[in-house]
Amino acid sequence: MSGESWRDVIAGLGLGEARDAAHARALLGERLAALERARDAAEAANEAKTRFLSSISHEIRSPLNAIYGYAQLLERNDGAGSLKAAKVIRRSSEHLSNLIEGLLDIAQVESGSLKLSREAVRFRAFLDQIIDMLELQASAKGLSLALDMPPGLPEFVRTDPKRLRQILINLITNAIKFTDQGAVTLKVHYRNELATFEVIDTGIGIAPADMERIFAPFERGEGAAQERSGVGLGLAITQALVQIMGGDIRVESTPGKGTRFTVRLMLSKPLAPPVEAPASRSLAHYLGHRRTVLVIDDDAAHRDMLKGLLEPQGLRVLVAENGPRGLALAAEAQPDLVLLDVMLGRENGWRIAEALRERIGPELKIVMLSGEMPEPDAMPARGPANDLFVTKPFAIDALLDVLAQQLALAWPAERGAFAGSSSPPQLPAALAKAAAPHLSRIAELVRIGHVRGIEAEIDGLARLGPDADGIVTEMRSHLDSFDLPALAACSQKALHP
Repeated sequence: MSGESWRDVIAGLGLGEARDAAHARALLGERLAALERARDAAEAANEAKTRFLSSISHEIRSPLNAIYGYAQLLERNDGAGSLKAAKVIRRSSEHLSNLIEGLLDIAQVESGSLKLSREAVRFRAFLDQIIDMLELQASAKGLSLALDMPPGLPEFVRTDPKRLRQILINLITNAIKFTDQGAVTLKVHYRNELATFEVIDTGIGIAPADMERIFAPFERGEGAAQERSGVGLGLAITQALVQIMGGDIRVESTPGKGTRFTVRLMLSKPLAPPVEAPASRSLAHYLGHRRTVLVIDDDAAHRDMLKGLLEPQGLRVLVAENGPRGLALAAEAQPDLVLLDVMLGRENGWRIAEALRERIGPELKIVMLSGEMPEPDAMPARGPANDLFVTKPFAIDALLDVLAQQLALAWPAERGAFAGSSSPPQLPAALAKAAAPHLSRIAELVRIGHVRGIEAEIDGLARLGPDADGIVTEMRSHLDSFDLPALAACSQKALHP
């Protein structure tokens, strides 16, 4: 082979820097080894993706099947067993929401866009709430769940409560999942503004070979651990959150004996106790004229849900399935507030918001609703026309608080005074006879959990006049929280004061 043709071959292989044939062979070997490593990495990533898709499919299908099944039962049984169905549907929906939040958290961590807040939280109450939340899950497996904290903890600390709660819940639920007998303990220390959280279990432990990979996304331990449910996101998110919050996380484990996760975070003490926000309340019986809310959403189920939620709160609710219909209704009815979906089929909700603002003016309140946070590129260049943005899925109380704030609602002091009191408001003697059939029927319906029937009877009470407003509001509050025992006690006290 001539020198020129040899150099042509070398150049064709991308080895133009080779000095001679031997050097070219060495370079070629290095390139082939690098290609093999890249191929192995790609295959490993593909296997992880396959495992993830398989796990995520199971995690999504299980709660969806529960929601779908109980929804069909409700339709067939005309509301019989409504309370149980509602609880299962709510738990399943929360599971799906948490799963989606986990995936979004991983994406935000990888892109560096995760934002932290810094708020003052009541430390002991915060920890107690986490234990109360998970105690039922532990007791269902026959485990004890304990909180071990010294008496010298500060009353308030500053942190991101959402992320700290997420870290502790991930570690405790993980411990419960991999513990079949014994106990799970959350042990807390605090010194010089350094908080140390230890989650200790008596579970199956972690094999030495798995200690490194348990923090990788979509990875789970081998053997018995693989049989447990989950997609392998919890510990990956936990480690990422701890690091972003400036802390560190460590793990010690003995297979067959248990595991201890230790998290250290700086939690400073606020200079002064914070002013705590007032408890949320129902919107019913607000002062002033009746407010009108326009819902613009292309999903009929969402429109019906919002209408069913807001009308019992004393609001007039109009609905529109698209932008043009919404603009026409707004021009005709002059609503006080618009709940506007960002994605309206092929229409852009931001542009509808701009048109609403131009036609009606700054007095109109516009709240955008969407399943994901808005991208800056998607919003109008001169800035969004809305007043607030609410991410789906939203908690009902949170949405009602938004509406109360945006509409500047106020309530008479005497009607808010009974909220949370042990004795329900009493009916005037002149009204007691007319209310008795409704109250008796409510007591019967509570025993069988017929929610729609209870709603109808409460509506019947409301039609008796403003003197029944107090007990109607309290009953609706108990029904909204599915506190049927409190609802039964309320009806019995009203029947037999």
